[in-house]
Amino acid sequence: MVQRATSLFKSALLAFAAVAVLTSFNALAEDKRYHALSLVGGPQYGPDFKHFDWVNPDAPKGGTVRVAALGSYDSLNPFTIKGEVASAVGALVYDTLMATSLDEPSTEYGLVAEWVSYPEDYSSATFKLREGGRFHDGKPITVEDVIFSLEALKKSHPLYNLYYKNVTSAEKTGERQVTFTFDMKGNRELPQILGQLSILPKHFWEAKDAKGNLRDLSKTTMEPPLGSGPYRITKVDAGRGITYERVKDYWAKDLPSRRGMYNFDEVRFVYFGDSAPAFEAFLSGLIDYRQESSANFWATRYNTAAVKSGKIKKEQLKDGGVAPMQAFVFNTRRKQFSDPRVRRALNYAFNFEAMNKSLFYGNYVRVGSYFDNSELAATGLPQGRELEILNQFKDRIPPEVFTEVWKNPKNDAPGDFRKNLRKAMALMIEAGWTLKSGKLVNSSGEQMSIEFLIAQPIMERIIGSYIDDLKKIGIDARARLVDSSQYQRRLEKYDFDSITSGFRQSHSPGNEQREFWGTAAADKPGSRNVIGIKNPVVDELIELLVQAQTRDEVVAATRALDRVLLWNHYLVPQWHFPYDRIASWDIFGRAEKLPSQAPSAVITTWWLDPAKAEKLKAQRGM
Repeated sequence: MVQRATSLFKSALLAFAAVAVLTSFNALAEDKRYHALSLVGGPQYGPDFKHFDWVNPDAPKGGTVRVAALGSYDSLNPFTIKGEVASAVGALVYDTLMATSLDEPSTEYGLVAEWVSYPEDYSSATFKLREGGRFHDGKPITVEDVIFSLEALKKSHPLYNLYYKNVTSAEKTGERQVTFTFDMKGNRELPQILGQLSILPKHFWEAKDAKGNLRDLSKTTMEPPLGSGPYRITKVDAGRGITYERVKDYWAKDLPSRRGMYNFDEVRFVYFGDSAPAFEAFLSGLIDYRQESSANFWATRYNTAAVKSGKIKKEQLKDGGVAPMQAFVFNTRRKQFSDPRVRRALNYAFNFEAMNKSLFYGNYVRVGSYFDNSELAATGLPQGRELEILNQFKDRIPPEVFTEVWKNPKNDAPGDFRKNLRKAMALMIEAGWTLKSGKLVNSSGEQMSIEFLIAQPIMERIIGSYIDDLKKIGIDARARLVDSSQYQRRLEKYDFDSITSGFRQSHSPGNEQREFWGTAAADKPGSRNVIGIKNPVVDELIELLVQAQTRDEVVAATRALDRVLLWNHYLVPQWHFPYDRIASWDIFGRAEKLPSQAPSAVITTWWLDPAKAEKLKAQRGM
């Protein structure tokens, strides 16, 4: 009887186990495995694609490319807010779970991860690590490295802490398989932003350095890091230059998301104090290509024999990305900028049209949205789903949101700027300021003052006309030029009145908006909320955007956020140019098709053409 009972128990137990295994298998099978993720439509390439069509899969490897960098650096750790990190460390040394496509908005393909899966409610995401992934020291990339990376990055930098704040845990759930669990459902972006996770070697960061000190990801270091990416650092000349060497046996070089990319044997960044000597170095042949940011230089300084003869190629490449909101940013943590009427007045006092004509040869377009050059920008008056969203906050946002189309002041006719200065003065008076003896003062007799913090001498000339116009309405305006390291320190501590800053967006905004405008980021040292915005409505709009389930909902929520940010007048918009200006010595080859989101990705997709290089060398008599 006992034996029979035991036998029946064992049979039942085995049957239960079989059912449990089958149930587990079916649960996993329900989550489709994706080779790529996209937040805007579907991926262009299927799971069997061989390479992107904006690369040359058989591009020759070799040669050195020399690039100018401005300022200085005192750290090789890109994952801390401290110090100034050397150019391109994060991009060249470290691999991520997935690789961003440079020709598709908000799309990623497998890199360290072979595939990713997630349930319909987006409550978790599982990544399967690709077999063969390894660090430069030959050790394999493991699930433990991925888990360590998430935890270490969240501790070391406020940006990552906010970006991944909804990721509550990461655990090993199979061979080379890691599952991230989220504290919310419906956040479509979370699997994709985890795909952007840089993979750090746990064994390196938990060990001691050559001096016997335990490594710390939250601190600066000049020790070359260990990564798994296409390049490693080979020469460090603090503040003057840094050299990267292509990893010849790079583990991912033949993967579809890497084939035909990173073709230079050596990438060398040469540092300069400002753009003028960097430009002269380019013209003399010490620098191989230059992405030109100065409209003045582009219009007047390239009239050289090398350009006329074709030795230097000068091109404007169409950029399909969202235009960044570049602006004069005012630190709202400081009392004089706390009133939106004051900030609005400062926009009326900015004569963009005159500056564009006198300094920029009419090349620039005024930025009119936080998401310009895209369908995400708020236009006209709100309607449809966007209006429904804004109506939820009707008593908590400026009434003009519903009744006026937000526009920058215009100065087209001769008398326009005088009228705009009068509007600026009226707004300042309404905000409690008074003009006395030519000075704009508050009730305590303190003069309105603005110090524009800059790190490049060229900005003095650009800001100069704005400063002159602010003085016309009694503001004590001035520029303060500091070196790049001091500039960085003051930004980290929010020790400034005004800076020029740019907020680059993707075609599918989401979790990163917390870091740009969220209250939680406002007082965190080194966050991207340099303005200091603490607005509950903005916070709630960001969460609506984060949880948007469809593209239409993303667009509506983004336009609502855009409109509320604009009508709070947090900054004075500057300008953008819808092209990348590239000047290069004629030594390069590149694919016929350029990636729409990054047409000037020279280091990533171009290569040294041996025949052209030899020809140029002969012409120079070298």
